[in-house]
Amino acid sequence: MTDVYIYDHVRTPRGRGKKDGSLHEVPSVRLAAKTLEAIRDRNGLDTATVDDIIMGCVDPVMDAGAVIAKGAAFEAGYSTKAPGMQISRFCASGLDAINFAAGKIAAGADEIVIAGGVESMSRVGMGMSGGAWYMDPSVSFPAYFMPQGVSADLIATKYGFTRDDVDAFAVESQKRAAHAWENGYFKNSVIPVKDQNGITILDRDEHMRPGTDMQALASLNASFQMPGEMGGFEAVGIMAHPEIERINYVHHAGNSSGIVDGAAAVLVGSKAGGESMGLKPRARIRFFANIGSDPALMLTGPVDVTEKLLAKTGMSIADIDLFELNEAFAAVVLRYLQAFDISHDKMNVNGGAIAMGHPLGATGAMILGTVLDELERRDLNTALVTLCIGAGMGTATVIERV
Repeated sequence: MTDVYIYDHVRTPRGRGKKDGSLHEVPSVRLAAKTLEAIRDRNGLDTATVDDIIMGCVDPVMDAGAVIAKGAAFEAGYSTKAPGMQISRFCASGLDAINFAAGKIAAGADEIVIAGGVESMSRVGMGMSGGAWYMDPSVSFPAYFMPQGVSADLIATKYGFTRDDVDAFAVESQKRAAHAWENGYFKNSVIPVKDQNGITILDRDEHMRPGTDMQALASLNASFQMPGEMGGFEAVGIMAHPEIERINYVHHAGNSSGIVDGAAAVLVGSKAGGESMGLKPRARIRFFANIGSDPALMLTGPVDVTEKLLAKTGMSIADIDLFELNEAFAAVVLRYLQAFDISHDKMNVNGGAIAMGHPLGATGAMILGTVLDELERRDLNTALVTLCIGAGMGTATVIERV
């Protein structure tokens, strides 16, 4: 199989996913186009040689619909020879777009692919594309469907994480993200979003609250107790896990991922494809994997898929220098650290989605880029990127510097 290399990556800042957020005025297709423009211009790409553009988008409807990757290519002025497709695996869509591209390149079908994702959550609300998972009882019953926040609280209850545990994790995420921004760790990958007049709309992640402390978080009420208790979802969780007597509700807006707008793009290709454009590879995609996991716990898939990936590659946790796990909820990352006995010093070292937000279809591509930059900054070699996924799934990718 052909080796697959990462040549470059960019992302937009994350804007608050509300009508008063700075990126609300920017349609989804335009956010995606900004990343395509940057990848082209930074690398001097002849876009007629781009074999595919693959973008994750969890809710591809309204202005995010109609194969947004191809629409973004038109908007960015790409050659009409560059095709496009959109994919969805819920929160892992951006990472799986990269993995899908890697598979095509490894098989010899493509030489140069741009992969990533986009989500404008202020314009296309979460769940607007509908779906049988939560609307059709014949699907939702065997899936033990419940809101993800209730599943996160079920995880915290089952594995013994207290309100102080999840709040302390959230405070640290905010501190790390603020430190990364203050020290310019994102300056080479975050591209400012400008309007049609060239005026910068946003050049920095907008969701962060660097002054967050334990006292401030302690004042917040648990977000998922009402749907859990009044909506009957706690009973669903206990039905799936009868060892739990009752759910301890510990998650709230301050220790859960933020709703934001954003896009990301990663340039991947074969050695020959890169050489033909005069590009120097930064990392190799060593392996990737997907798995289904417990649908009631729902968000423990990163543990299961990491075990699968390690078994397939013969690697061990000790072989990984840095980890990036999307901070959908604090308990998701705490469970991963617990399961593999990993030091927090190796995990999400520049903060995560609790501080900066989670633009669903783009996050996987964003965190892969973040950890690649950090491997280079620290002169380390290998990183594992993983995300939990709705309905109980996991995706993981290992990259290594070259």
